[in-house]
Amino acid sequence: MRKNGKDQEMNINRAKENSFKDFQKNLSIYFENELLLKQAFTHSSYVNEHRRKPFEDNERLEFLGDAVLELTVSQFLFKKYPMMTEGELTKLRAAIVCEPSLVHFAEELSFGKMILLGKGEEMTGGRARPALLADVFEAFIGALYLDKGIAEVTDFLDKVVFPKINAGAFSHVMDFKSQLQELIQRDGIGSIEYKVLQEKGPAHNREFISLVSLNGEELGTGTGRSKKEAEQHAARMALGKLKEEMNHTQK
Repeated sequence: MRKNGKDQEMNINRAKENSFKDFQKNLSIYFENELLLKQAFTHSSYVNEHRRKPFEDNERLEFLGDAVLELTVSQFLFKKYPMMTEGELTKLRAAIVCEPSLVHFAEELSFGKMILLGKGEEMTGGRARPALLADVFEAFIGALYLDKGIAEVTDFLDKVVFPKINAGAFSHVMDFKSQLQELIQRDGIGSIEYKVLQEKGPAHNREFISLVSLNGEELGTGTGRSKKEAEQHAARMALGKLKEEMNHTQK
């Protein structure tokens, strides 16, 4: 009976080994140190149930991965959006690295089925728990960074995360000027310019009228109590105009 139990455990371990090999093959990423990869997917509940074996959970890798993810996403946004302010970049980055986004990335790559869980955690649906999936994604980034370096992490994100940013998946958290900039850059249709057309009213009740143009052609005008507010309204009008033109072209 004991022998059957041992055989069963050996079969389970062999299946786990094969699943990690298949996982690397699917991602076209091969770890020099596979223990790091396994650690990234090892939940603390699994470690608690296998105290006799030298397993380590993924919490430290998650800590590292969180920082690496913030750095690499920050660098990408910094280069992609030269017109964005620090506040706008921070808001956009927060939407990309928040738990729901990380869960989405992890689910797309079927990270859930790779997690090593304790029996109790497994029975209560831990494999699909959002916080757990988000942690595993960060831990994987940490493991990849330690094993392959920052360039390999950037290459991975270039396939998994950055295309979603380019496709406008997070534009709902961007202001109208940033959305317009993104649309222009994405389609490569030229450059935009803002100009104050008029400034009127007393100092305590100033009103600005701004114009936004694309390659010298007027796209929209906006009015506001500040130059920034007027530009936002002009960009909003321009976005509406461009999207209407695109819809008309597609028909």
